[in-house]
Amino acid sequence: MIIAIDASGLAGSVSAIKEGNLLGEYYICNELTHAQTIMPMLEDLKRILNLNLGEVKAIAVTSGPGSFTGLRIGVTTAKALALSLEVPIIGVPTLDVLANGVPFTDYLICPIMDARRNQVYTALYKWNETELEQLVEYQAIDIDIIIGIIEQFDMNVIFVGDGVDVYKSHIKNILKDSAKFMPSFLKMQHSSVLAYLANKLYKEGQVEDADSFTPLYIRKSQAERELEERENNIR
Repeated sequence: MIIAIDASGLAGSVSAIKEGNLLGEYYICNELTHAQTIMPMLEDLKRILNLNLGEVKAIAVTSGPGSFTGLRIGVTTAKALALSLEVPIIGVPTLDVLANGVPFTDYLICPIMDARRNQVYTALYKWNETELEQLVEYQAIDIDIIIGIIEQFDMNVIFVGDGVDVYKSHIKNILKDSAKFMPSFLKMQHSSVLAYLANKLYKEGQVEDADSFTPLYIRKSQAERELEERENNIR
């Protein structure tokens, strides 16, 4: 059994998967913070499903990019649980989780997570039969740059992620009818998708030690960037 934890974005969720079958998922997307929801969701999931923690083989967590605070909460929770159960961690990039939540399609898949300052965390994917192929690496870039990259493919594209709420009108103005958007119930990352991907990685032996596991931030936090700006202005 694998327990999956996602706190990388606006939504938060936890789930459990056993022998490739999803046992349950607890998902919340409202004004509550992940600090208020993740542990209670884990406790409720354990109680409702009557989970035997002795059967847990690994803890999965979205490794980033995403909200710096959310990532810290998710990763800290995952590490504490993994260490207490003496099991490894399986980290899965958040953008991979978002992209894999889009069913088989001939369209490009573009997850966008709001990174502020007109930037998004993003990548590009396309289904190659039953395998999702990553076409563009993980990056934090201006929304217009990723739109320009998409235009070069000359294909329809599906957008997913919390950046849709911020940039949907802007994207539609440029890409017109070639831009499609996932419905709200599929727009955010889900720990059930994380659990599915983690289960595959576990079978391949792609696990990490909980002590040394670190998030994938892609760029520095706003506090770190502001500190560097102040230091540069002093020089």
